Amino acid sequence: MLQIKFIKLREGAHIPQKAHEDDAGFDLYASEDCLLKAHGFGCVPTAIAIELPAGTEAQVRPRSGLAAKYGVTVLNAPGTIDAGYRGEVKVILINHGEEDFAISAGMRIAQMVVSPVLPAFFTEVETLDETLRGEGGFGSSGTK
Repeated sequence: MLQIKFIKLREGAHIPQKAHEDDAGFDLYASEDCLLKAHGFGCVPTAIAIELPAGTEAQVRPRSGLAAKYGVTVLNAPGTIDAGYRGEVKVILINHGEEDFAISAGMRIAQMVVSPVLPAFFTEVETLDETLRGEGGFGSSGTK
């Protein structure tokens, strides 16, 4: 099991937690009240900082209930927290809804999934291997 160290930066910080044992993501909690204007966005603080092990990252993802019910989602989904980052975890939320959305301290606002990062490098070549898909891009496979 992977250990992730964290510190509480201010009062109102919550430990990231899973709602269910088999969930992939840990819920992230707002540490203060704020208002997301309709069609607006902003950074919501969590008042925690984390220490990820080398070779991992944390992805900040939307909570499906907020997206489905209110149109509130993570703007840069998935946001990436690199292993070397030690600052406060903040969540960039956007409100696609027609109404302002109130966030209260202690509200679950996003989820964080910890994933391995594969070591990689780029090599310039003259050609790439051919595939069945080839250069087919956006929408190339149709909708049916």
